[in-house]
Amino acid sequence: MAGGPLIVQSDKTLLLEVDHDGAAECRKAIAPFAELERAPEHVHTYRLTPLGLWNARAAGHDAEQVIDTLLRYSRYPVPHALLVDVAETMARYGRLQIANHPVHGLVLQAIDAPVLEEVLRSRKVAPLLGARIDDTTVLVHPSERGHLKQALVKLGWPAEDVAGYVDGERHAIGLAADSWQPRPYQVEASEGFWHGGSGVVVLPCGSGKTIVGALAMALAQATTLILVTNTVAARQWRDELLRRTTLTPDEIGEYSGARKEIRPVTIATYQVMTTKRKGIYPHLEVFDSRDWGLIIYDEVHLLPAPIFRFTADIQSRRRLGLTATLVREDGRESDVFSLIGPKRYDAPWKDIEAQGYIAPADCVEVRITLPEADRMTYAMAEPEDRYRLAACAPEKIRVTEEIVSRHADDQVLVIGQYLDQLAELGEHLHAPVITGETSVRERERLFESFRTGETRVLVVSKVANFSVDLPEAGVAIQVSGTFGSRQEEAQRLGRVLRPKGDGRAAHFYSIVTRDTVDADFAQHRQRFLAEQGYAYRIVDATDVA
Repeated sequence: MAGGPLIVQSDKTLLLEVDHDGAAECRKAIAPFAELERAPEHVHTYRLTPLGLWNARAAGHDAEQVIDTLLRYSRYPVPHALLVDVAETMARYGRLQIANHPVHGLVLQAIDAPVLEEVLRSRKVAPLLGARIDDTTVLVHPSERGHLKQALVKLGWPAEDVAGYVDGERHAIGLAADSWQPRPYQVEASEGFWHGGSGVVVLPCGSGKTIVGALAMALAQATTLILVTNTVAARQWRDELLRRTTLTPDEIGEYSGARKEIRPVTIATYQVMTTKRKGIYPHLEVFDSRDWGLIIYDEVHLLPAPIFRFTADIQSRRRLGLTATLVREDGRESDVFSLIGPKRYDAPWKDIEAQGYIAPADCVEVRITLPEADRMTYAMAEPEDRYRLAACAPEKIRVTEEIVSRHADDQVLVIGQYLDQLAELGEHLHAPVITGETSVRERERLFESFRTGETRVLVVSKVANFSVDLPEAGVAIQVSGTFGSRQEEAQRLGRVLRPKGDGRAAHFYSIVTRDTVDADFAQHRQRFLAEQGYAYRIVDATDVA
């Protein structure tokens, strides 16, 4: 493309000129293999990483397609060394395969014998392998299948797992097809997962990831363990499965702090599964309690370390990860790739919006200024205290009130991190507050009151970041967050993306204190959404009044 929107640099960074006519088309083309790093107003910086290229390879993209994309959109000649590196990095995926040998069972086999010799000399890999069968094949104990994949990714030789899966205990699961029809992308996502065997489906918040789970269950026709973030999410999954499938209440169990039911379809919370007593995790036995045919990980980007460890031991089970973003702030994306599986389906948010399945959104960053006295307090504070001081600036209360009054006809969520700040907002707005201390029964009552319109404004902590279905929420006001968490930003926008009955747009406000770490974190938080094509308008707090 002459004068293209992309500048490809030898350090593996890609600079995308946002205002270029071809920017949107280019963003979509590079999304399968490039990760957004920075997203200021005019030039977005992407990076090519081995994991991004391996994910693309696992999803069926080859090096020729990636190279063609870079050449097509680049404004200047692409460095030859970078093109060679892309081809060689992608060629590393699949040179080793984990497979089922007709005589010996589970094996690691090499298409390239010297690669096998190299990994056998690794002190991390050698203990995971058994006897040598021939020049290109080594035995693998089934319990080490996941640990081996983790170790090989870290060595830079990701194995393609073609060993297959046990079917698990059969259980009939049909779709209640008379009352609803799945959307085309939900069918594509579930089938992409099923043909791949295991892996991750990435879809926007509000686009119906639970439906993808239900479709996968109907394909599996087997007992299913579903892992979710909290009890409210567990009950929403249950309600959705009862509505969308032929499952009856007696076939669905809840395994949470409140109940311990194991049934053909069991929905368990991460919290109860990771409860530790006397140095052990007693509830992880749920993984072994039945011959599961499918395990679904909701919000897989939040997977806790103990669940990762146990997932490494159950690689013979089909595994489906669902998420709106594969970004993990702890950097464990490679563990998701090796233990749950590669990305099998990824739909850009703007594509789903264009089809009318999620609402268009207007994202606004409202900047406030600390008063002189508070600026001095902030400047003299210890570094670990500065974010709280900036995030809880009193001016945010006034600005929130102004925005709520401006949207008098909308359902409004006010979202924050600090409980005392939320309590104060609740008082000023005469609105109920939901935090981690609110009982599950009270949370469900307040969410239902909000859904019916009886409650117009709801103040919520991070407990509402995930898996809370509030279709009529049209405005979200973020006053504070988990530092620079990109996935939290995406989830919070997702609270208001359900399509509205009258077709109106959603509004997402982030109130930020300028000249502080609050502003630095805000820029980092916005990176993932910028990659999806959302632009933040920046306005001064005085313009809101």
